[in-house]
Amino acid sequence: MSTLEISFGRVDETGNVYVVDAGVERLIGSQPAMSIEEAVTFYSKRYQDLADNVRILEQRAKAKADPKSIAKSADKLISDLASPAALGDLEALRVRVTAVKESLSEALAESAAKHAEAVAAAVVAREAIVLEAEKISAQDPQKINYKSSTAKMTELFTAWQENQKSSVKIPKAKADELWQRFSKARNSFDAHKRSYFAAADQAAKAGKQAKLDLVLKAEALVAKGGEGSTDYRELLAAWKALPKTKLKTDDAHWARFKAAGDAIYAARSEKLAADDVAYSANLEAKLALLTEAEAITVEGNLEAAKTAMKSINARWEKAGKVPRDQMRATEDRLKAVEAKIKRVEDELWRKSDPATIDRTNSVRTQLEAGIAKLEAELEAAKTTGDATKIAKAQEALDTKKAWLEVVIANS
Repeated sequence: MSTLEISFGRVDETGNVYVVDAGVERLIGSQPAMSIEEAVTFYSKRYQDLADNVRILEQRAKAKADPKSIAKSADKLISDLASPAALGDLEALRVRVTAVKESLSEALAESAAKHAEAVAAAVVAREAIVLEAEKISAQDPQKINYKSSTAKMTELFTAWQENQKSSVKIPKAKADELWQRFSKARNSFDAHKRSYFAAADQAAKAGKQAKLDLVLKAEALVAKGGEGSTDYRELLAAWKALPKTKLKTDDAHWARFKAAGDAIYAARSEKLAADDVAYSANLEAKLALLTEAEAITVEGNLEAAKTAMKSINARWEKAGKVPRDQMRATEDRLKAVEAKIKRVEDELWRKSDPATIDRTNSVRTQLEAGIAKLEAELEAAKTTGDATKIAKAQEALDTKKAWLEVVIANS
């Protein structure tokens, strides 16, 4: 095999293949088993592969593909073209790759800015999720609506996962901080939820037992008939005071409790109805006593009126109970007569009270003295002939006389 000079290199007689790279000859391989032509074809094919990659890189740059990806490919090609075992104008390929790399500076800066914006937006989105979760977790555990809040927490967790999948990667330190806050809020909410429903379950069990106890007590009262109505009302008040629950046993317990009450009140109604019939004769007696009481003449005959009323009261008590629907009316009529006698008695006492008499006499004496003085002033005014003075003196005199008439009438 003789030496063959080719473009950008040569192959010597021993099968060594050399390439001229940037003006320097470099051994790129030895193929003693190949012919010169085969060796040239083999290493030229390697060059062509590199050239194809450079062409694809240029096309991607022209199409304005992702500059970061293009720059990464360019860096690999620069590494691949450092001292490749290939025959061809390697320096030209390097120049082309460098040109592509240098053309990316503006696009890379723009891409970096957009990436920074995307990172900032992703951080804002995740922080909004965290803040909403913290807001839910911070609610009063006793007042929170756990159904809607649980649904919202689930929605926020789904939003967090979607943000992780669809948005750009954010700095690890910030991502860890936000996740820890989000996780803490969720864990706190779940703890409050478990505690709340555990307490609610315990209260429901206690309420269930309390209602059953009231049912048993109410059913025990049925044997007392109508006499158990007062005790039943107390049990009913205790029932209403219990916390409201939605247990399956509530309706059954209430049905038993109400059935006991219905039985008690039915017995009470029967007894009252029987009593009303039995008390009818008592009513006739009391109505006759009311007619007698209302006919009493009080004025000028107080002592006789009081004696008559005392007799009526004694017979009233002996007459006994009257039907319920007549009780108020009969009692009110009797009290009206008693009140009339009391008013007359009070008035007589007032007029006979020595202190009252002294006060009345004192006022009367003062008024009479005042009237005498005003009569003298009126006579004096008449002698002057001054109509204004006369009218003024007459008015004062008339007022004093009117007061005296009131005092005399009430004495």
